[in-house]
Amino acid sequence: MVVTLDPKLEAVLKEQANRQGLGPEELALRVLRECLLAAALPEPRDEWERGLLESARPWGVSLPDAALTREELYD
Repeated sequence: MVVTLDPKLEAVLKEQANRQGLGPEELALRVLRECLLAAALPEPRDEWERGLLESARPWGVSLPDAALTREELYD
């Protein structure tokens, strides 16, 4: 895959890579991984997180903010 950057973005990428002591390609891959893989399911770091993630189920619905006001909670 080839990604074409506009000159302004390329300059910023090179500047940031230079500041971090990386090559521009390496920094671009790092940023893409962080941004795109962060949207994927999180990987558990320990047994506690693994159990927490396994217990999560899509049960119920999310209430709108209006339903969570003090007046609505006591109706």
